[in-house]
Amino acid sequence: MGAVMMIVPAVLLVAAAYGVMLYNGLVQLKHNVSRAWANIDVLLKQRHDELPKLVETCKQYMQFEQETLTRVMEARARVATARESGSVGSLGQAEGGLRATLGQLFAVAEAYPDLKTDQTFQQLQTRISALENAIADRREFYNESVNVNNVRIEQFPASLLAGFFGFKPAELLEFAAAETADVDLGTLFRS
Repeated sequence: MGAVMMIVPAVLLVAAAYGVMLYNGLVQLKHNVSRAWANIDVLLKQRHDELPKLVETCKQYMQFEQETLTRVMEARARVATARESGSVGSLGQAEGGLRATLGQLFAVAEAYPDLKTDQTFQQLQTRISALENAIADRREFYNESVNVNNVRIEQFPASLLAGFFGFKPAELLEFAAAETADVDLGTLFRS
């Protein structure tokens, strides 16, 4: 009987320690997702600030391409609205649209040799391209953090603690299908 009295508290202590470790692991994963999102958000804000500069530079050379420039600014506004709303799904769709319109802008810019050689345009194009690459890298890291978080929340016995303490799955950042679709170059160069 004395041995049982010692085993029961030891088992309870081990179970409690295991529960604390599971809980702390879930908290860590939740914060990893938040940190990964914050990294993306910083880059989105930086690109948001660069796009008006690019459009203004292009306006000096592309008098007949106002529709393209307007589409870029409209797409920029949709990304800003989606980012501010906190909806990862809406942001993914808006990002896909912005990336498509930027691709169109850079393709149309090829028809303007003076614009292509403008130092400000070249610097902005390089800066925005670098930001796009960084966003893609951070998106991959964010989605990996989301995946690890969501898998852990569903695994037993962590799922019990996750449900009890209200841990929720996070949403993957997926861009719209327009980003992966082929670009119709013919429509980009029509006057």
